[in-house]
Amino acid sequence: MQKVTLLCVGKLKEKFYADAAAEYVKRLSRYCDLIVTELPEERLPENPSPAQIEAALAKEAAAIRAKLPPSAFLIALCIEGKERSSEELARQMADWASRGEKQLVFLIGGSFGLHPSVKDAAGARLSMSPMTFPHHLARVMLLEQIYRAYQINAGTRYHK
Repeated sequence: MQKVTLLCVGKLKEKFYADAAAEYVKRLSRYCDLIVTELPEERLPENPSPAQIEAALAKEAAAIRAKLPPSAFLIALCIEGKERSSEELARQMADWASRGEKQLVFLIGGSFGLHPSVKDAAGARLSMSPMTFPHHLARVMLLEQIYRAYQINAGTRYHK
């Protein structure tokens, strides 16, 4: 069974996001060994300077690197990432599995995104959409899309 980790900067505070995420975590347990890890988001003032943002992203990057499983394949969610349809993501996940990628790590940054060093270390970059979403909602959306990818690859009727 493939291992999938969601490494998320920031905690789910709203119950409706937590409930939705928990539902997909439960559903995914049949298809992969899923771990969701939350890292604290660095606190910044209301109008942070670029230097303050850079320093916060660097601290978050260090925390991310400390939690990365060895030999994991990292997929960074970022605006520069490639947009994929559900079918394309399913094919890509199947391809990663066939190449022997036993551990996938999907990385969701905090409010200011991910440090460039983390993006550079990723084997793939994924964009959910050209639209901007709260990172809490992005987590639920990503969990659903991972579940959908497994469903597509299993040939079930979930994806119509």
